[in-house]
Amino acid sequence: MLPNFLSDTTPLHTTYRPDLHVLVSRWNYQPDASQLPPAYEFLTQDALAHNCRFWLQDIRRRTLNEPEVVQWMLESYFPSIATHLGGRLMVAYLANPSLLQTIQGSSYPSDSSYSTEAFDVQFFTDEAAAMQWLQESTGLSLTARH
Repeated sequence: MLPNFLSDTTPLHTTYRPDLHVLVSRWNYQPDASQLPPAYEFLTQDALAHNCRFWLQDIRRRTLNEPEVVQWMLESYFPSIATHLGGRLMVAYLANPSLLQTIQGSSYPSDSSYSTEAFDVQFFTDEAAAMQWLQESTGLSLTARH
């Protein structure tokens, strides 16, 4: 399936994988703050169009997560999307080791803090491990689909 994107200069491209029921989004570079609202609106529309609450977010080309954006995502965006999609939103972030170290060293919530939330967020440096976690979340096995 061809990727979906806003324009040639968009920071975000998405591809829905119907075989895995996963929405794969790849951030192409560190976006300027002004690019984030349309990118997240685009992501929202794509997720709603496919009724998909299992997301792989490839942020390996990003260099930072702005604290105010992270706060907005955790307090508003993710809970709202989960409500619109009618189930728990599962987001696997694929990060480069440097960004992951920065995230883990910040005040970003630990993986275990999402147990009572309408969403779950996990960080990975290996795409296969991220996809495996998502597939376990869907109740489907990657090996059963081949």
